[in-house]
Parts: sequence; structure tokens; C-alpha cells
Amino acid sequence: MSNGRPERTRLSRPPYSAEVEDRRFPWTKCYESIADKLLSYRNDRQPLIKRIAATRSGNLVRNDRFPDGTNGPLADICPFTAMATFNRGMTDKNRQAVANEIAEFLGVGTPAPATFPGIPVVHNQQTWFFAYAKARGDGDIDALWRVFAAALSFSHADTPDSRTEFVGAFDEALKVKHVRWNLTMGLYWVRPWDFVPLDSMSRRYVLSELELRVPGTETKLDGGSAYLNFVDELNARFDDDQFPVHSFPELSLTAWNAGNRNEPANGEPADVVNSNVDSTPNEQERPTIHEYSATNIVDEGCFLPLAEIERLLARLRTRKNLILQGPPGTGKTWLSKRLAFALMGERDESRIRAVQFHPNLSYEDFVRGWRPVGDGKLGMAEGVFMEAILAAADSPDRKFVVVIEEINRGNPAQIFGELLTLLEADKRSPRDSVELCYPDKDGKRAIHVPENLHVIGTMNIADRSLALVDLALRRRFAFVTLEPSLGTAWADWVVRECRVDPELVHDIRSRIVALNERVAGDPRLGNQFRVGHSYVTPSRPLEPDETRDWFIDVVETEIGPLLEEYWFDSPSD
Repeated sequence: MSNGRPERTRLSRPPYSAEVEDRRFPWTKCYESIADKLLSYRNDRQPLIKRIAATRSGNLVRNDRFPDGTNGPLADICPFTAMATFNRGMTDKNRQAVANEIAEFLGVGTPAPATFPGIPVVHNQQTWFFAYAKARGDGDIDALWRVFAAALSFSHADTPDSRTEFVGAFDEALKVKHVRWNLTMGLYWVRPWDFVPLDSMSRRYVLSELELRVPGTETKLDGGSAYLNFVDELNARFDDDQFPVHSFPELSLTAWNAGNRNEPANGEPADVVNSNVDSTPNEQERPTIHEYSATNIVDEGCFLPLAEIERLLARLRTRKNLILQGPPGTGKTWLSKRLAFALMGERDESRIRAVQFHPNLSYEDFVRGWRPVGDGKLGMAEGVFMEAILAAADSPDRKFVVVIEEINRGNPAQIFGELLTLLEADKRSPRDSVELCYPDKDGKRAIHVPENLHVIGTMNIADRSLALVDLALRRRFAFVTLEPSLGTAWADWVVRECRVDPELVHDIRSRIVALNERVAGDPRLGNQFRVGHSYVTPSRPLEPDETRDWFIDVVETEIGPLLEEYWFDSPSD
């Protein structure tokens, strides 16, 4: 064999933790089974398109654009785009529903779970892995099917022939317009134990935390051979008990929890390429820390008045803990990290810990608990919150922040455990220490939450699948509601920074305002279900003639499906 490893059927799954890893990432079996069944549609894609069109994500295959200027449904589809129908910005409830609809059609016996930890998703406006028909190459979709088939073959046995086929197919797929780092995400979806996802969060984690070189430049991957070599390098390191992660799903989840991501103004996280990828970082190459204040938040595209931002910072300083709540698309995630920077007085990612709460997150994950360390053994490991506590205690003159996404999606009382009491602003001293369930490596249990550690949570109050946070948590946080902001500040920003056609700005605003009035006036919904400004704030500058197409895409692939969910029981509304 070219790489000296024996043939294998599960490339990266560590044998000692296979059962544990399956429990941590229950979606993997379903995804692999869906991929296996998808392969049978390689030469007859029409039934697949028809079935996807009937799912909750059906809008994604209904609006292709042809060379003659007409629009119509997709006539062809690739397997990664089929998988993307349930791996885009959507709730876990809808992700599970769409995945199960497709799995049932394919004859997959493994159902999708309720949660999907460790899955990177594509942006809702970049769901297709290929261009519109008017700009699509004749062999583009076939090239994507070829690399998909080669990946499944390679996952069954890493032989010289399967490796050569995969590299060739991978390199051809990279020539397809709109294919870049998202190709690695698609490969990860179909074989999560065998291929590393190189989305923006994973790239930044690999570079800054694992201190490994990402196989690519700012604009593109190096190619199939370099990618497989990187997969091999990570597989070898997974066997090292001292390495921070031991599988690709764990790497992806850890990268998300580390919070190393770049976000566009007032929008969802974008797959932004880390520019420093050409060499292994050393101390001299660490990013420069810049001063940061409330004014910077406004300059970067916040539509709140400066005085309101200063008020939020004052509450965060005094109360120590703040929750940003509001309808979807009001910039809660975007604002949370920038409030953290302004609180710290500088843009320093290293002093922010980010985590997303979900039903399966436990005290052991968040605070401290036993984890697999190799050879069938367990070791005591610190969770995200304990890491932040220790870092803050080591630097009492600097502020640290824990950002908790969707704080009401988990069980905060269970996840925080005994530390929930210590979140209170007047219990931030050693005299208020409590003993944890598990001791640290030195046998000590007593701990307190330092004065210089703050917590910012976000909460989508429109998600009807979630319960309101309990009173114990509510007493320890200040709550701020963010509203849809479509005033002058928004209009000026999208024209100046996003290059939206000024003539269409008034029309867009009028439509969204009217929609929100309709939503707010519906007794089954209300203000919390309004559509936020993030939906109509582009994440990048638009081309001069692109505004109308961009807005149509937003309506058909984001706002439309959201409204279908709102009025699921009353489609006539």
C-alpha cells in the first residue's frame, strides 16, 4: 500500500471508543446509510429530485435559471446538494423531519436522531454545490457524483486504486463552479468517520489549536492528494492519547465549541477562509489584538443606537450575565461576540469560549467529567465552562466571556449543576466556593466563578419546541429583547456596504414590515415570530444587477420555508 496502512472499512473511527462515539454522534449511522442509498440514483436522478421537492425543503429544487432567461425546477441534482437539503440553516426539529422523509424514500432503516452535534452546515443561500443552469458546465453534476462514489469506495478500502480514483475525482470536482471548501463538508456528511470537514470553524481550530497546516490557500484547496495526506496525518494523531481529539466528528464538534468562526454583519455564520494557512503558526504569527468598543459595534453594522449598546454593556458589567432574546434573524449571535469584545476592550478571540446548548449536552461536557482517553480508559477532563473559569482565575485583571448559543435548548439547571448558584453577581468570590461532583487532577473539588468571567446567552423565543427558561436561571441573567431593525440605519448600511439597489430597498423594507405586521397580528403567533433584519441583510457586497435575484432567493429558500413552518396547520394563511 502507498501509505503503509492496511486496508480498512472504518478509516478514522478509533476502535477503543467506537461505541462511545456512536452515542455521542448518533446521526452518523443515518447519514452513512442515506449516502449508501443515494448512490443507486447516480444514473437516474429524477425520482430523487421529485421526492426532495415534496419535503419541507422542496423550495430548494424549484427555481433553476436557464440560459434563455426562464426559470423552472431543477432537472438534475448531485448527492451533496441532496444531503444539503437537511444540512443547512434550520432547526434540529426540521432537520430531523427532512432527513427522515428522505431516508424513508430511500429505504433507510436507521432514523435520524433529534440532535446533530458536530455537523457543519451550508448557508441557506449557498445550498447547491453547483451553479444555475445558465452558468453550469455540462459535466459539473456528473463530476460531483463521481467524487461521491469514489469517496464511498475509498471508505470501504484504502487501496492504491481507490486512492487514485478519489484524488482524480476530487480534483475534477474542484473545477465545478461554487465548489470549494464545501466539498469537504459534503464528504464529511456522507462518511463522517473517514473525511475531515474543512469549514471555516474547523480550519481555524486546526490552525490555531491543533497547530497544523490546512491543505489550501485563502481561496482554494490544494487538491485531492493534499487533502488525503491531511486525512492520513489526522488519523495518525488520533491514536495519540495526548492529542485533543480522536475522530473527525469530535474535531468538528470541538471546533464549533471553541467558537473560532467569522460572521458577517447581522447575519448567520459564513464560511470565511482563514487567511493565515500557509505555515504553522508560531508566537510571532499570532493575530494582533486591536482595541474594541461600542463604537466599533456600530461601525461593523449594528443597527442599534450607540446609547443602547452602551446600556447593554453596562448591564453586562453589573449583572455579569446577559441573555439576548428575540425573533429569528435579529442578530443575536452576531451581537453577542461583539458585546464580548467591547466588554474586554479589545478583539481577543482567545478570551471567549463559545458553546451551543442542546438536549444531549451534559454537566460532564460543560463543567467537568470523565472522558475516553484511549486504551479503553477514562480520564477526568475539564468542560468549556471550567476552562473559562480557570483561564479567568489565572488572569484576574482581564475579562473573559462564555457565549452560550440557544441557552434554552438544553437543560441549564442540569448543565450548570452546582455552579448555577455561583453565577450570581454577588457570589463571585472564594468565600462562596462550592464543591463540584468531580475533583480535579489534584483531588480538589472547591471552585468559585471569578469576578472577571461573564456569560452571554442567546435565545430564540420563536421556537415553539422549546420551553421557557426556568426561574432559577432567569434570576441570574439580565434579559434584553432584540427587535427587527429595518430603519434608516439598516437602509443606509445595505446600500453603502452591501450595494443593494437603492430603488429596491424601500420595496424590501415595505414587504418585510407588512409581513411582520401580519405575523404579529396573528393570535397564534405574535411579535416573537416576526422576521428579523438579518434575512434581508446580505452577507457580502452584491453585484450591480444582483439585488432582485438575491431577494428572490432569500424569500424562496429562507423566509418562505419559515412561514410554511409558522402556518403549517393553516397553509391558506
